[in-house]
Amino acid sequence: MKITGKTKVIGIIGWPVSHSLSPVMHNAAFEYLGLDFCYVPFAVREGSIDVVLRAIPALNIVGLNVTVPHKEHVLPFLSEVSKEAAMMGAVNTIKVVEDRLIGYNTDGIGFISAVEEAGHPVKGLSLLILGAGGAAKAVVFAAAGKGAKEITIANRTFAKAKSLKEQTEKYFHPVKIEAIGMGCDELKNIAGKIDMIINTTSLGLKRGDPSPIPKEFLHKGLFICDLIYNPPETELIRDAKDSGINHMNGMGMLLHQGGAAFKLWTDTEPPIEVMRKALEETLMSDE
Repeated sequence: MKITGKTKVIGIIGWPVSHSLSPVMHNAAFEYLGLDFCYVPFAVREGSIDVVLRAIPALNIVGLNVTVPHKEHVLPFLSEVSKEAAMMGAVNTIKVVEDRLIGYNTDGIGFISAVEEAGHPVKGLSLLILGAGGAAKAVVFAAAGKGAKEITIANRTFAKAKSLKEQTEKYFHPVKIEAIGMGCDELKNIAGKIDMIINTTSLGLKRGDPSPIPKEFLHKGLFICDLIYNPPETELIRDAKDSGINHMNGMGMLLHQGGAAFKLWTDTEPPIEVMRKALEETLMSDE
């Protein structure tokens, strides 16, 4: 990659951000298409977001991804926010147009594209979402918008699950939404009627972490989606494999949310297979 004074800069802001695989897939895409762009990580501590965003147009940066802990903190500093991002109260992508910062959220479409690619569209299905944080919100809103029949949100702190249920009901009235805790009895009562389980919690990020749901609650016909992609195989994914249950990790969501952001920044169709290969090679080299 040749970087000159004409190269357009895109980056990702977060804390920490050194682990991000976004530079890998985006720079591979830019190079493949011959676009004069580069993608770099910016480690931005909490409390610095106002200074950083005000500097973006002056630095001639044309776009950003936003990751934890800044997805909600950036909102007051944006000129405009998309409908999806406004509903979620979170932004993961910023496009710079002259001096204006326009916020989007591509996490939801990333999830939907990934499960559809895997042959498991959510329309008409009953979903169990494990967790109630930012990733859960993106998944719940996207699934509700795509016609999921029923969504159950399970979280260790019941109040957070209930809050997400109420937020979702404001926008998606036809979908039945339930909130439960993460106790074994609560999960057991719901598990038998679920078509898809999506883990949005951090349980599985560290090697040796247990699965967020007991293996005995998994059943034939279920589809398991763990949004964790590194490590590529969590205990939940291993349980699904052992039980002969269809499954996927979070690489597809990472890939497709990145593809949607790429198109916003460049007005060019993303080379998804090139981006996928770059991610896979990096994850394999990390094992």
